[in-house]
Amino acid sequence: MVFKRMLGALGIGGPSVDTVLATPRVLPGGTLIGEVRIKGGDAGSEIEYVALGLVSRVEAEAGDGEHTGIAEFFHSRVSGAFHLGAGESRTIPFQITIPWETPITEFGGRPARGAAVGVRTELSVARAVDKGDLDPVTVVPLPAQERVLQAFARLGFDVKGSDIEVGRLHGVQQHLPFFQEIEFHPPGRWAGRVNEVELTFVADPGGLAVVLEADKRGGLFTPGHDSFGRFQVTHEHAMRMDWAAEISGWLDALAQHGHATAHDAHHLGDHRYGHRDDHHGHYGGHGEYDDDHHRHGGPGWGTVAAVGAAGVVGGLVAAEAIDEIGDFFEGDESEEGGGDW
Repeated sequence: MVFKRMLGALGIGGPSVDTVLATPRVLPGGTLIGEVRIKGGDAGSEIEYVALGLVSRVEAEAGDGEHTGIAEFFHSRVSGAFHLGAGESRTIPFQITIPWETPITEFGGRPARGAAVGVRTELSVARAVDKGDLDPVTVVPLPAQERVLQAFARLGFDVKGSDIEVGRLHGVQQHLPFFQEIEFHPPGRWAGRVNEVELTFVADPGGLAVVLEADKRGGLFTPGHDSFGRFQVTHEHAMRMDWAAEISGWLDALAQHGHATAHDAHHLGDHRYGHRDDHHGHYGGHGEYDDDHHRHGGPGWGTVAAVGAAGVVGGLVAAEAIDEIGDFFEGDESEEGGGDW
């Protein structure tokens, strides 16, 4: 299926842009393929550049509150300067590799509530920049990520929703200034002792970090607390792991003792598969964690940071006011979590 959306013209009689995505479904770290079709206006134009950006809605903590904004986390120019004659048509093909940490927008064939990614086309003419509107991009899980999600489904977890939060995870190498949390309702086996479980993936070409966070309910005389676990595995090892056994073992130990240890959780992240973090506050210790160490605050709006190849800049920037952008990201709120997936 090909998505086609006409972008706004640069002034009356100016050029217009039509971006066609040949790959509206893509894996993290995969290649987005398509073409930008530009149509000249009533008079010739000097095009300075054509660029594509990936945007998503993110949440950022500021003081005692939380703010939601639209952030561009990937930007790449697909064309330099050229002259576009009156009424002239120009097609610019592109192939761009999206970041490995791009949020997943579909679980088990269903849109992920709270997660949406769009590709935005940017056309600069005489220093007037038209950022147009958005084409939706469906980001499906990597095979290793799908294995973990399938394990949650087999254990009876329902997807509650997904948040994309500005910040850094302790002990995990990130290139983007935010991370995605996939929230689950626990099944009856743990429902009385665990409020919810959150899952975060941080992928790169060599492997996958899988971070679990369980919100343990407090008792009559004991407060509730969060407990964290982390797997660091290669993609190949992740495909061989029995994730259902690892997850259930960790949660059983947490529910029974209030914390999980390497022995209790059936050797979570066994060294055959990769690295196990047994430091206090992650998997092991007392299962308690100082939130300031788990999540470091991200950069403020307007900050950018280089993340890769020349000409590719990623970071967190406040999106400019675009009429359609709010509607695009409001649409995913209508998707209800839970149920079969």
